[in-house]
Amino acid sequence: MRVIEAAAERGLDIDVQVFPEGTKTSADAAARAGCALSAIAKSLVFMVGDRPVLVIAPGDHRVDMGRLSGEMGGGKARRASLDECRAATGFAAGGTPAFGHATDLPVLIDVRLRQHYEVWSAAGTPTAIYPIALDDLVRASGARWVDVAVLPE
Repeated sequence: MRVIEAAAERGLDIDVQVFPEGTKTSADAAARAGCALSAIAKSLVFMVGDRPVLVIAPGDHRVDMGRLSGEMGGGKARRASLDECRAATGFAAGGTPAFGHATDLPVLIDVRLRQHYEVWSAAGTPTAIYPIALDDLVRASGARWVDVAVLPE
């Protein structure tokens, strides 16, 4: 798996777990991992203007477009299309990992994940996830801490 190789390049040994029944949504991933929904570190790709950005957010929150736009210095923020996601990361939506992308894109991580020592992250497919210490995820992804997530309405 490309994510295992990318982790090894960053000095990490991750234990990817495959769930044939799927981990495409945060709720699916939390159920399979047996963890709180807030401990799912979902990797979502957005476009801010014409620039892709990956946001790592807790599974029980959504990304606020206004806050994301502000963090990226302005420009209209929107969810990336499936094609834009694949072009920016090399992975399909629903399994996008936090690192090991096809292009060098900015990575942001929401402060609400700080409540967890360990989180679960996508491993590049909609059926694979792995646990990782939050500090290791931040280091491996090169993420910058931001405040962009809000509870769903």
